Amino acid sequence: MDGDDNVTLNIPLLHDQNQLWHQTSQNSGNHSTSFLKTCFNGLNALSGTTAAASIPSSFRIPFVFLGPALHEQPGGLSYRKSLLFKMSEKVSNNSSLSVPLLPEWNNNKLRHSIDEEKAIATHHSTKNTVSFFLTCINGLNAISGVGILSVPYALASGGWISLVLLFAIATAAFYSGLLMKRCMEKDSKIRTYPDIGELAFGKIGRLVVSVSMYIELYLVSIGFLILEGDNLSNLFPIGEVQIGGLALGGKPFFVILVALIILPTVWLDNLSLLSYVSASGVFASAIIILSISWTATFDGVGLHQKGTLVNWNGIPTSVSLYAFCYCAHPVFPTLYNSMRNKHQFSNVLLVCFLLTTAGYASMAILGYLMFGPGVDSQVTLNLPLNKVSSKIAIYTTLVNPISKFALMATPITNALKELLPRTYKNKFTSILVSTLLVISTTIVALAVPFFGDLMSLVGAFLSVTASILLPCMCYLKISGTYKKFECETIAIVGIILAALAMGISGTYTAVNEIVHHL
Repeated sequence: MDGDDNVTLNIPLLHDQNQLWHQTSQNSGNHSTSFLKTCFNGLNALSGTTAAASIPSSFRIPFVFLGPALHEQPGGLSYRKSLLFKMSEKVSNNSSLSVPLLPEWNNNKLRHSIDEEKAIATHHSTKNTVSFFLTCINGLNAISGVGILSVPYALASGGWISLVLLFAIATAAFYSGLLMKRCMEKDSKIRTYPDIGELAFGKIGRLVVSVSMYIELYLVSIGFLILEGDNLSNLFPIGEVQIGGLALGGKPFFVILVALIILPTVWLDNLSLLSYVSASGVFASAIIILSISWTATFDGVGLHQKGTLVNWNGIPTSVSLYAFCYCAHPVFPTLYNSMRNKHQFSNVLLVCFLLTTAGYASMAILGYLMFGPGVDSQVTLNLPLNKVSSKIAIYTTLVNPISKFALMATPITNALKELLPRTYKNKFTSILVSTLLVISTTIVALAVPFFGDLMSLVGAFLSVTASILLPCMCYLKISGTYKKFECETIAIVGIILAALAMGISGTYTAVNEIVHHL
């Protein structure tokens, strides 16, 4: 890799069995991964936070998905080898919406890539073999994330009328996804989201997209620690804990405890074991919705709250949290390039956005009717702890962040290690960088323990940028549409102006709330 200028990202997704068998037969020496494990790879590549999270990601990653394989191929986009853009290139290979893939343990061909990436399990992808149905599953995993925990709080913040904004943001995010598809149709060499940024605005465009991804990863990692501390302290309420003469409350204690549990996972050179646990995306969201529905219907909580029609002061928070739910756009190029019939990608986006928006809206309405204006930033904090259904929802919420933290942190540590002189690139410095990253996220989580406000900041500052602003601006530049005064141009400019207003007001409100709570 050190001697090449062209780097192309390929992420294996869910593939049809007959296509995978055909590919394996042709490459029996190099591609020995089983059908079942390849399915796990696809789920891993597309499950998360938004987003994360995505981040994400969803959780948007997500959503949040880390660590695809790197393949040296001719004809890719060319990048200069300056350290600054080495870091920005790295994000195209460690997107906020990708995860370590699951290689066969006996595949010796993978060892070189693992050594290169230091923490990323790799696997060659099969191109153009994914069916419409499986691409829909991958897309649903990409968009589904921990944002589902906050949508009841978002609805409570803005009132019933804010549901209209949820559908408006979903529509804008869907349309921006279509614009990304058009951008990819302009240049077949596009493989990642930063590639689109570079095609539109050169190195600056790639840098802006890349940096926004790294910031999103870092903030969502902090959100994971806060989420764990909130739910564990709710499950196991304890008083002050004395550690070395230092008195810690229950929540800070659990944040530090989870950080210590997570710490060894960020030292791993191969994260494929964690990928099995984190490959849950849409399944975790479905379990949470079903569990909370059972709690409301059969466990005595009921749906008796009426709520308010509108709360104008809470609209910026609502918009920001809704936007956080749709931060899966960095994975769209991977989905597009994996499809057998790329012309169907628009229909894939339609199906994915319709189903995930229905899920988010259902969870928002359900949580608001259950707990009204008193709903917490994580609806699991309101659930009665003596009910089995509540515990299922809470434990489902707890497992994934612990497994996904290392997957989120790896691209950041890899990018930081890229900036080090070659003589310092060893196991010790790798562990040191990873440890410092965990320490920094823990400190921020203890200093700013406000999950709702932090996710609101991510949604307003990063999700609006990555999911709406950048796709629209890149399309205008790449297509040359900005030179024409047409209905589509007017519509896109209107979306950009609305996104700017949402981003500025949401960011201001989130920062103001964080400062107020400190």
